[in-house]
Amino acid sequence: MYVFFYRLGAWLLQKVGIAVLIVVVALVGMGLWLYARDQVDAETRRLEYVAQLEATRTAVIDARDEAHRALVNLQAAVEEQESRVAQANRVIKTLRELENWWAGLFGDPVQQQINADRIVRMESLKTDASLTMTSLARQLEVVTSREADLDFRLASIETDLESSHESESPAAHYLRNAWSGSKGYLMVTLLIYFFGPTVVKVIAYFLIAPWMSRGKAIRFESDLVAMPNVRPSNVSTELGLWPGEVLRVKESFLQSSDEGLRKKTRFLFDWAIPFTSLACGLTELVELRNGHAGDRASLTLSNNDDPHSELAVIEVPEGAGIILRPSFLVGVITRGEDKVEIRRRWMLMRWQAWITLQFRFFEFVGPCRLVVAGTRGVRAEILAQKEGVTRSARRTNQRSTIGFTPSLDYLPVRAETFWGYYRNMNPLFDDLFAGTGLFVLQETSSDPKNGGPMRFWSTLWSSVLKVFGI
Repeated sequence: MYVFFYRLGAWLLQKVGIAVLIVVVALVGMGLWLYARDQVDAETRRLEYVAQLEATRTAVIDARDEAHRALVNLQAAVEEQESRVAQANRVIKTLRELENWWAGLFGDPVQQQINADRIVRMESLKTDASLTMTSLARQLEVVTSREADLDFRLASIETDLESSHESESPAAHYLRNAWSGSKGYLMVTLLIYFFGPTVVKVIAYFLIAPWMSRGKAIRFESDLVAMPNVRPSNVSTELGLWPGEVLRVKESFLQSSDEGLRKKTRFLFDWAIPFTSLACGLTELVELRNGHAGDRASLTLSNNDDPHSELAVIEVPEGAGIILRPSFLVGVITRGEDKVEIRRRWMLMRWQAWITLQFRFFEFVGPCRLVVAGTRGVRAEILAQKEGVTRSARRTNQRSTIGFTPSLDYLPVRAETFWGYYRNMNPLFDDLFAGTGLFVLQETSSDPKNGGPMRFWSTLWSSVLKVFGI
């Protein structure tokens, strides 16, 4: 359980790390693009913006001062009207006090009429003043609101000016603009990164693979001429060269040899397939020849670079053949100057070739001995007719297949478990062999397990080699 959570945590950490890398690369790329597109310096634009803010602030200050003056004038007018109303109330009160029964019987009628007229004028004056005060109150409310709005605008401009006077670095400016312009695309990209592979693998496994697995198997020969012999694999293998025999081997695999063997450099394994030889590393080979009559020479081969690699010898009888991927080939032993016969078989029009993206197969025809290398060992699986079984068939991991006899039916079939395919422990298709013959495979897959760019490029290169049967 601990191992499971450890792997889950490592996987999540890797996902998050790559997601952060995607965001950083996208923002840096977008920022560089904005910088290259810009024709005006960022500092010039900042100064222009500050000047615009200064002009706006001056206009707002002038408008606020004008509003304040209008407010002061309105307040003075209101106070004046309030004073007039108060004075009118005092006059009316005084005149009302003179209106009693004694003045009505013995007072001067002319004076009483004058007082009554004054009371009417004072009432009219008070009414006019009240109406004026109401209008002034409304104006005062509008001007007060305008002054408050101008104060708020001025405070915002002052804050913006304070921040704008601090010089912003070009990197921060372009990073901010890059985020504003690309955040939507980044969200879509991250969604595709996190959930896209899962969706694609579910569709590929449950919908596409079952449909594509239906078809007729590939078979190169109708009958098995002779069964090749595959020796048990070891970290090092000892070979014997009889008089007249020639071994062409990768120099890094040659560990020791008898004195007296004639050696020379062979720059290319086979000039008939130069690109295949280069792609497989079959260049700058050591050619060893036993020129001593009657004496058997021996030599030892081992992989000096990979301690997990083991070697095996495939003895192909005369007239027989084996379909082999040259990338597993280490060396070839032939008789004298005879070159090993290599038949190139193209399968462009076969549906199975398009499933596995392998359009070319190499058949090595005997007599010859082939030295192949595989991770953790090389094993041969022999298929033969069994009693009660109509046809022998066996499935293997596609990444482990080294070669098979041309008499076998070869058919790609969907991987047995979805989880193994989803976790990249197994490719989408396995190799299924049926009939009579043998197939050779390495004990463990040599597919790169390390993540990151190295795995991507290694997988891409392996796919390209697979297309050409290498």
